[in-house]
Amino acid sequence: QVQLVESGGGAVQAGGSLKLSCVHSGRTSINVNVGWFRQAPGKEHEFVGGIILTSPYYGESAEGRFTISRDGAKSTVFLQMNNLKPEDTAVYYCAAGTHASRKKNQYNSWGQGTQVTVSS
Repeated sequence: QVQLVESGGGAVQAGGSLKLSCVHSGRTSINVNVGWFRQAPGKEHEFVGGIILTSPYYGESAEGRFTISRDGAKSTVFLQMNNLKPEDTAVYYCAAGTHASRKKNQYNSWGQGTQVTVSS
């Protein structure tokens, strides 16, 4: 089973940027399909984007402001978030699955999450 640990969350003002990291272990690094989800208070998990091998794919919430990349040598996947808005406030999770998917139930290993708070 894959273990995942997120970091990089914090509080920023609208228009700012944050870069989240997800370190994963337990399987061959670049073969791990990693997805990013977020959950705002009182809402369901929302797909942000993912990466399979070195190819990222995005959900609607990324809106062209977010970029996903990976450093295979360091078993780390990044979520670069630019031009942040208050509605981006949420707990951000990375998760590992066996194939590229935008559905939460296709991911079987999850990190603990990192809080992102964007103030206006």
